[in-house]
Amino acid sequence: MPSGSCSCTQRARVMRRLVDASILLLLATPLPVWASDAEWLYKIKPGDTLINIAAAYLTHPDDWPRLQTLNQVHNPKRLKPGSLLRLPVGLLKREAALAKVIYVQGKVSRTPKNGTQGILPLDAPLQVGDIIETADDGSVSLRFVDGSRLLLTPGTRITLTKMVLFGKTGMAQTVIEMHRGSIETRVAKQEQPAARYEIKSRPLNLAVRGTDFRVHISDANQAAAGEVLEGEVEARGVRGKPVAVPGGFGTLAVAGEPTHAPIALQAAPDLDRLLGQIERLPLHFALPINPAGARYRAQVYADRTFEHLLLDGVFDHGQAKWADLPDGRYVLRVRARDQNGLEGMNADREFVLNARPEPPFISAPLDGQKSYGSEALLRWTAALPEQTYHVQLSTKPDFQEKLVDLTGLTKTEHALPLAPGQYFWRIAVVASGQDQGPFSDVQGFIQRKIPESPKMEAPAIQDKYVVFRWAAGEPGSQYQLQIAHDPEFSQPILDKVIDTEQIQIDRPEPGAYYLWIKTIDADGFAGPFGAPQKLDIPASKWWMLLLLLLPLPLAL
Repeated sequence: MPSGSCSCTQRARVMRRLVDASILLLLATPLPVWASDAEWLYKIKPGDTLINIAAAYLTHPDDWPRLQTLNQVHNPKRLKPGSLLRLPVGLLKREAALAKVIYVQGKVSRTPKNGTQGILPLDAPLQVGDIIETADDGSVSLRFVDGSRLLLTPGTRITLTKMVLFGKTGMAQTVIEMHRGSIETRVAKQEQPAARYEIKSRPLNLAVRGTDFRVHISDANQAAAGEVLEGEVEARGVRGKPVAVPGGFGTLAVAGEPTHAPIALQAAPDLDRLLGQIERLPLHFALPINPAGARYRAQVYADRTFEHLLLDGVFDHGQAKWADLPDGRYVLRVRARDQNGLEGMNADREFVLNARPEPPFISAPLDGQKSYGSEALLRWTAALPEQTYHVQLSTKPDFQEKLVDLTGLTKTEHALPLAPGQYFWRIAVVASGQDQGPFSDVQGFIQRKIPESPKMEAPAIQDKYVVFRWAAGEPGSQYQLQIAHDPEFSQPILDKVIDTEQIQIDRPEPGAYYLWIKTIDADGFAGPFGAPQKLDIPASKWWMLLLLLLPLPLAL
């Protein structure tokens, strides 16, 4: 081998030994202070080098030698794929993060830092310093860069104090200052060393690493209540030691005082008895009676993401009620609220609201009424044009067996031939496109025969009286008797209602008379008068006896 080649090889070996010795000396040097800080672990990919990793993740790419020292890397250009590289959090890139509005209901405003207040639109990006405020009819859901969600209920005001993203690591720090109202938050798991999510207020600060919890702040006395549904929260007041609050517990705090020890939350109420379909407005839910006399917070959401809050309220006496809501499928969420203001575990119940088109107002027969004759005339108020009616009739209130099921009716009344008996009916409106609304309340009625005119006996004409008798009707019946000089009964000389089956009247003057009678049943319904009957009152024969007696005194 030529001498020149030998000398080059020897020099290369010497240089390699010097580099190795330098690396070993560097690795043996005590680590600087930043190496003991929190560290983020990066999984090395094929083709990675310390230089390109530093360029992608560090504030100062020239700090790659620090990574080499911390991780004891011999060759910065040759890294083992799949192995973990330690990156100090203090060296990572930091950038301002944005939050996003994912749902707005009612009136919600935003006041930017050093800006003027304005309406908060859907999909708006939010930045540090923004003040978000919901009116009494407003709610808003926000999403942060780490996937955490925040719901502001009506009457809430917060400030986005800090939103930081650590470059491409996915780690974020979010700090929210709460002034008043109620919030509900689902925090993404903060497993990375720098990840942090905090809620701050005058009476209470909460720090979490992934949990579901709620916070309520009273604007009047700056008292706070916090409830943890899942995970664990570190609660800290202005004074005292921090308190760890696990899932299923809550805590209370007042400005200037230590945080209370954890308090067990009330169990979720039982909603199994609530109807799955609601067909009437106003929207009303009869909640279970709470033995402790607690109030309830009830909410209606658009779906089970629980991000679209539509209705919210606190109710007494187990009654949750709202005026209106469009037809659709929803989720009711209910929880008990104790005397301290702590709200318990959630109970959820899906329901369908189908209240439109609303049924018409029923005119007759109404519930409890009676219908007379061989047919019943069902009547109701008119709906909108191009709408038809669906009528059902049954002998049972559950309509399992229907006698009548008519659709496509266009008029506001319909006659049905019916035998005497008990019946139930209801009606619904069908809009264009066969969109049928709910049925009306069930109306129960009794179909009865028209009371017949009683059969009269021949009048008993006596010297001073005339007695009329007729056959008895049903118990409780009354009878109306009319007597007149003409068969049209234009001017009755007698018009009397009698409880019994006979009547005695003074004998009228001789002549021709007409009489008729009708039955009035126990409910006051009068049948028709029977056929008129002619009554002839003869002249009295007492005058002939008087003529015979007149000569008697003369003879004496």
